[in-house]
Amino acid sequence: MDIRAALIVVDMQNGFLNHHTRHLVPVVADLVDRWSATGRPVVFTRYLNHQGSQFERLIHWTRLREAPETDLVPELQDRARRAAAVIDKPAYTCFTPRTTALATAEGWSDLVFCGIATDSCVLKSAADAFEREFTPWIVTDACASDAGPQVHDAGLVVARRFIGAGQLLTTAQLFARLTEPALDQDHDRDTSTAQQ
Repeated sequence: MDIRAALIVVDMQNGFLNHHTRHLVPVVADLVDRWSATGRPVVFTRYLNHQGSQFERLIHWTRLREAPETDLVPELQDRARRAAAVIDKPAYTCFTPRTTALATAEGWSDLVFCGIATDSCVLKSAADAFEREFTPWIVTDACASDAGPQVHDAGLVVARRFIGAGQLLTTAQLFARLTEPALDQDHDRDTSTAQQ
């Protein structure tokens, strides 16, 4: 995995927590801490549902319009304050104009996704990253669906078809990749080239 990777923490908000997703909070908190310790950036997203949105008009879904539902879970709020960005979004994807501008300006190559929900916002963001020629990754044990484990599993099935089975990995596999010697060599090569 490239040294220019960013972790995208998708919609870890009060309104998406239930008995299917609550276990995810300490998992994501630990992932953010370990990722930040590598010196790589973290971005948090928050979904905001607006009156008259497609979610309301077509799906008849009117939740996540205001605090406290729209707030990030308390356990992640301090971490979000230290993040590269907290990006509000009106749809499934994380790719707002601000996200695209930030990723381009920072030269990110790989985007690593975790959060809620595997089958919607995580999946759509990863697929959109793929189509924008970023290398997407989904951390399978650091995402969940508020609709339950079967829907989470279904989201991962579709993700394998959309972005490639090799792009799905566990937290342990992610950190094993981040400590591979090739990563340090790539970083050293980039540094030495920049110094010439």
